[in-house]
This record gives sequence, C-alpha cells and structure tokens, in this order.
Amino acid sequence: MEAVTKHLTDFSLEAHELYLDRSVPYLDGPPDPLHFHRHWIAANKPCIIRDALNHWPALTRWTPAYLREKVGSKVISVAVTPDGYADAVNGDRFVMPEERRMTLGSVLDVLEGKERRGGVFYVQKQCSNLLAELPELTGDVEPHVAWMSSALGRSPDAVNFWLGDSRAVTSLHKDHYENLYCVVSGEKHFVLLPPTDRPFVPYGSHGNRPHSLATVHCPRVTVRRALAGVYQPAVYRERGDGEFEIVDQTGSEKVPWIPLDPLDPDLERFPAYGRARPLRCSVRAGEMLYLPSLWFHHVRQSHGCVAVNFWYDMDFGIKYNYFQLLEKLSQLTGQD
Repeated sequence: MEAVTKHLTDFSLEAHELYLDRSVPYLDGPPDPLHFHRHWIAANKPCIIRDALNHWPALTRWTPAYLREKVGSKVISVAVTPDGYADAVNGDRFVMPEERRMTLGSVLDVLEGKERRGGVFYVQKQCSNLLAELPELTGDVEPHVAWMSSALGRSPDAVNFWLGDSRAVTSLHKDHYENLYCVVSGEKHFVLLPPTDRPFVPYGSHGNRPHSLATVHCPRVTVRRALAGVYQPAVYRERGDGEFEIVDQTGSEKVPWIPLDPLDPDLERFPAYGRARPLRCSVRAGEMLYLPSLWFHHVRQSHGCVAVNFWYDMDFGIKYNYFQLLEKLSQLTGQD
C-alpha cells in the first residue's frame, strides 16, 4: 500500500510539472471554439476570459432598482443558513440549507439591510433557476454561450442565477460539468484544485474507520467535528426564537463530502492536504471563469454579487474512467 501511495503522490506532482499552470491564465475576448476545445477543455485547465460578456445588457441593467422593477414580485427559492455554509459538513452531518420561497424584492431588502432577518440568505438554487424562476431576465443575458456550445457540440444543461450575502460560502466540492461562471456585478473568489490532487483531498468513505468526534460551540449552532467519510444528511431549520437547529433527513443514504476548509486547512487532521497545490483567483464583473469538469472548487463572493453560470455536461469518456480509478485508489489508500 505504501508503494501505491507513493505512486499517487508522484502522479499528482507530475501533472503540476507537465501541464498545470501555477496561476489561472487570462484570455482576452471570446475564443475560437476549436482553439478553446484543444487548449482548455481537452487539457482540463481553467482560465478567466475577459470581455466575453460586453454584449450582455445585464452588465449595465442589473442594479437592485432594475431587478426590483423587473422581477421584484417574483417568488423564488432562497437558501438560508445560520452561518453562510449551505451544503457543507457540520461535524458528523452533511447539512443543507433551509429552503424558503420569497420574492426577489424581499431578498434584496435583506441584502441591503432594509429588512432585518436572522441567518444568511443566498439565491443558489441550481436546476436552471434563471430559466425556471426568472425567465424575464433571460433577454438581458443569453440562453447559451455560442462559442462554448460550438466547442462542445451541445447546449448547456442548466443556466443558473446567483445572488447573495458576502458571508455565503460554497464549500469545497466538484461537479461533472464544464462550467462557465459569469460575474455580472461584484466579484467571486475561487480556490481551485485539479482532479490530479484528489489523493490529497479528504473525500468519501474509508471503510470502517470510525469517526472521531469532538464538540465545539460556535455562534448560533453547536458543531460536532468528525474525520472525513460519509455523513448523515440533514437540513437547517429556524426555530421561532430565531435560533437554527439541525434536523436529520431520516431514511436518506449517507452523503460523501469534503470536511476541509481550504482557507484554513486543519493539517493535523488532514496532513495529506499539505501536498496539494490549490490555485486562487478572483473573477470580477464582466469576466467569465472556465471551470473544467471534476475540478474541486470553493467559492466566496462580495456582498450582493450577481452571477450567471452555464453548466455543460462533461464527456463521460476515458477522462472520466481515469478519474474514477484515481478516486478508488485514493479511497483505498486513505491518505487524508
């Protein structure tokens, strides 16, 4: 097993030496589809594209006043948490946000401090929420990114709208999508790790190794810490006194997730992560991040940031097979 662990470490280091960049490169303007496929999609490398959204009316229109006038009365899905962490590990639980139905105008009132409510509010429902819940705004953007659709030979699976509090955090995870993340106003802050760093990321089940639990007290919730593995799914629920409780989803299968915070990694608990080489980047208004499939990512934002992203399904070919092999070997060795 020690030999397998060494080979996995060498595998990751070789990827960084051979083709991975030490920072996220910038492209100027919309790329040629064939060139983009050859140099970025096929290579599974991220980049930030400037001046690719200049034709979007949303860049100048999507002020709070415009959104109130255009769609302020529309009822949408909003994620509410006590601390901004939705879909994240809390001790031995994988806790999802309380989902509320609110008008967009009410969400803007909360974000602007005009209405005081407990918790952190984030419009983050995926499943193409822009098209499903706010179709009136689609004319200010576009239904797909033409050069990306041409490069992949298909349309996006989903077009999502994001709006939220600066305290809202997307915990470290990966997706099976080629992701174009477009910032309309404000900025997003990403921590990225390539799939080849998977051996150093604590994720998934590790046999029968027991969780080691300790209880610590944080504002508004009690946190029980645990080692990496699979977690009982649960949801936050705000009580009548304004405090949040965690309610288990009984009968649901346990969820594999990453308990590590890349902004403050606990290397005593997860020493293997010390070998990882994360990239950090900020995506500003008018810029677009190409986030390749299977890259781990952690996301924060400026207060009131508005963004739209396009999810294109990845090709489930040899790349996916290789990653599945890496996944199994990483779980087998349990380097975290």
